[in-house]
Amino acid sequence: MPQFAVNPTRFDPYKNFKFRIKWDGKYVAGVSKVSPLRRVTEVVTHREGGDPNTVRKSPGRTHYDAIVLERGVTHDLEFEKWANKVWDFGAGMGNEVSLKDFRKDLILEVYNEAGQLTIAYKVYRCWVSEYQALPELDASGKAVAIQSLKLENEGWERDTGVVEPTEPSK
Repeated sequence: MPQFAVNPTRFDPYKNFKFRIKWDGKYVAGVSKVSPLRRVTEVVTHREGGDPNTVRKSPGRTHYDAIVLERGVTHDLEFEKWANKVWDFGAGMGNEVSLKDFRKDLILEVYNEAGQLTIAYKVYRCWVSEYQALPELDASGKAVAIQSLKLENEGWERDTGVVEPTEPSK
């Protein structure tokens, strides 16, 4: 059975370097790295008194790991604006948190080498638990200054409306 239904001659899996992040209906500028989408289901062990000396296992609670987005420091304020909805230092007593809209849903899109959308995931009820505005600065360094958001979330699912595209041939 081929791995790709629409493009049965494709052998290689998709690469990890073509992707985009969208929230509030807009693509977020400059995101260069996204941590893995990972969920973990706890294992609940139990045994009855008459069972052999082994345990039975069943699924318990599932939790979703935080997602970290990284990008180079620019003048785009989207990371900072969202982080400030969770805690805004200068907002004054009672206004530090925007309870109305500090959570956002986001979409992670993955593209093939030809720039065609191949896979998308919807990530639900995200909020910023950690914001890095600037990295360590080093006068002797030669790296790009990176800022990051750590996003807690309450789950994600694949967008089944995104289907395998017919890949172009030359």
